[in-house]
Amino acid sequence: MAKGDPRDWMWAEALQMLAQAERMHHQVFRPPPAGRLRPSWEPPVDVLETEREVLILAALPGVDVQTVEAVIENGTLVLSGERTVPAELRTAKIHRMELPQGRFERRIELPPGHYGEVRRFEVNGCLAVTLAKAVVRRQP
Repeated sequence: MAKGDPRDWMWAEALQMLAQAERMHHQVFRPPPAGRLRPSWEPPVDVLETEREVLILAALPGVDVQTVEAVIENGTLVLSGERTVPAELRTAKIHRMELPQGRFERRIELPPGHYGEVRRFEVNGCLAVTLAKAVVRRQP
């Protein structure tokens, strides 16, 4: 094939699409263990730290952030929940489906320290969790 041959980029694009289909297949058809549903995907997160707080942003488009469980376990913030296709779209013809579906869980190791007030809210399709740094007073 000559340099710049359209077959080159077509072949590369086809391989890329096959790889994406395989990733999606593994996400959707991963069998759950007996007795409970295992998370099938992890949302991407940003973790930012200021002098006063730690801010975690988790990208969860299409998920009601009020249904997301947020728990601190041994210095790790655990976010879990589920993203499902809305009922009115279950009979729709799918042309492309890139957003993951099903149960998710993300474990985020927190910076060392003590945390006081925990706030959570939605911002631009993301779950935002702020952990206020607790002031530790030393005894004389």
